[in-house]
Amino acid sequence: MRVNHQLFDPRKGFDRGRPAWVLAGWYLIKLLFFLSAFPWPSSWKTWILRRFGARIGTGVYFKPRINIHFPWKLAIGDYSWIGEEVEIYNFELVQIGAHCCISQRAFLCAGNHDFRDPGMNYRHAPVTVEAGAWIGACSFVGPGVTVGGEAVVTAGSVVSKSLPPAMVCSGNPCVPVRSRWK
Repeated sequence: MRVNHQLFDPRKGFDRGRPAWVLAGWYLIKLLFFLSAFPWPSSWKTWILRRFGARIGTGVYFKPRINIHFPWKLAIGDYSWIGEEVEIYNFELVQIGAHCCISQRAFLCAGNHDFRDPGMNYRHAPVTVEAGAWIGACSFVGPGVTVGGEAVVTAGSVVSKSLPPAMVCSGNPCVPVRSRWK
């Protein structure tokens, strides 16, 4: 067997971006205001995220039970919607453009392990969702992916490669199916 988890080095290839005390403070706030089922106002959530270093535009709408790992590695453009139980696993920067919709239970994943490395060390990469795109419910968007502007990722899709703009994309693996506007 070649896999050897004893070779894993959690310090190699991963920077949390803030000291442990900031991370601990974020986790407490996240439990109260973001992972809670209580519908705290989006304006409060925006204010909190900005205090922790996120770049959040005007009029962003946040539903309850959203899991954001590192707010300082998050940018969301104006008037975007973040649905209930969305997971933003942003070990690298996750950028969501203006007027995007990230539907319920979507998973934006900017973290991974290198399966080719016997120690399974980190292999993180940013995720970008360009302006006007819609990520359907229960979809997965993996590390290093860019979803083109005004593209639609249909519910339950698995996006492991970048997608072109203004296309309806579907499946596992997710591929362009047809134009969004024709």
